[in-house]
Amino acid sequence: MRYELMVGLRYTRARRRNRFVGVNSAVSMIGIALGVWALIVILSVMNGLQKEIRTRILGVASHVQVLGPGGRLADWPAVAKLAAGQPHVLAAAPFVEAQAMLSSGRSVRPSLVRGVLPADEEKVAELARHMRSGSLDVLRPGAFQVLLGTDLAFSLGVIPGDKVALIAPQGMVTPAGVMPRLKQFTVAGTFQAGIAEADARLALVHMADAQALYRFGQNVSGVRLKLDDLFAARGVARDLQAKLPPQASAVDWTRSHAAFFHAVELEKRVMFVILALIILVAAINIISTLVVAVADRQADIAILRTVGASPGSVVRIFMVQGIVIGVLGTAVGLATGILTALNIDVIVPAIENAFRFKIFAKDVYLIPDLPSELQAGDVIAVTLMALALSFLATLYPSWRAARVNPAEALRYE
Repeated sequence: MRYELMVGLRYTRARRRNRFVGVNSAVSMIGIALGVWALIVILSVMNGLQKEIRTRILGVASHVQVLGPGGRLADWPAVAKLAAGQPHVLAAAPFVEAQAMLSSGRSVRPSLVRGVLPADEEKVAELARHMRSGSLDVLRPGAFQVLLGTDLAFSLGVIPGDKVALIAPQGMVTPAGVMPRLKQFTVAGTFQAGIAEADARLALVHMADAQALYRFGQNVSGVRLKLDDLFAARGVARDLQAKLPPQASAVDWTRSHAAFFHAVELEKRVMFVILALIILVAAINIISTLVVAVADRQADIAILRTVGASPGSVVRIFMVQGIVIGVLGTAVGLATGILTALNIDVIVPAIENAFRFKIFAKDVYLIPDLPSELQAGDVIAVTLMALALSFLATLYPSWRAARVNPAEALRYE
């Protein structure tokens, strides 16, 4: 063991002559531990929320969509067969999608009407587990039945069995002028996907009914694809684009919901910066601790210099002190953060039972439980940042220690 490390560790363990140094060291260590703990837990929770929201969105949306020019895709069976033959593609389903107004009594709401083939739609979406009443199987061609999001049904004031009027934006030319195309549908059920865009706007009908209402003929709006790996969507869309007919386009979920996921990622980065300030404050405390320690140990420094210690050796001695504080604080924060993130599904209910209140009430939040996903990349990034800040905090005090003049320090000893 080099003597600089031995002396530095001895200074760390020794009883402080200046009580302020010991207290400040403890505060710095606790601050680093709290910062590392908070960062790991918050980043894990945000990862869990991001995964949960992504799962909910892709339960209604699709991994990849093949869209036709002008919103109409001809010869869709050939496109679906071509897409199904690509790597990672598990299933393909055609759909017709268009805007409409839904009316019931005096309530009128805008909606997004999606015509689907129930048997195929169940292969590319997870709506079955989101159904509150009814099922996709009740949608039959010519029956003109509709499944509504729960928020949309509530705003219209309808329940299964009620009638709603669907008003298409395309008009019909009559002797009396252009009249809106209107068709009465029967509410066959409701679903709650947990996404406002779907629950408040989406209406599902049979694809044949949508084709008749919007005069699509045998055309569709596009084909929805489900993949075995959602993160392969960008590559699948790129490869498929090269094989599609002219003017058709393949759009993956990272493009169709890019704004939302960019906002979530930005929020995660901002939270990282904000919580990193806790570690920065603790690192500043390390600076003040070592500055006081240098002032308190000037006689020791002078003796070391007198017996032949170089300025570099003195720098390393006091760097050891600061790094020990940083390493111990980081280790404690790392251990508690990982344990908390891995057991948050047990900790949160225990806190709720102890204080008799719900953090996430089921009647208020769509996600009643706090999800958590611990990622190795986040843990490594937080650990390296904490150790780097602790190391940088030792540089100035150690440099000050190396500049101590032995003669001046021993003058009054």
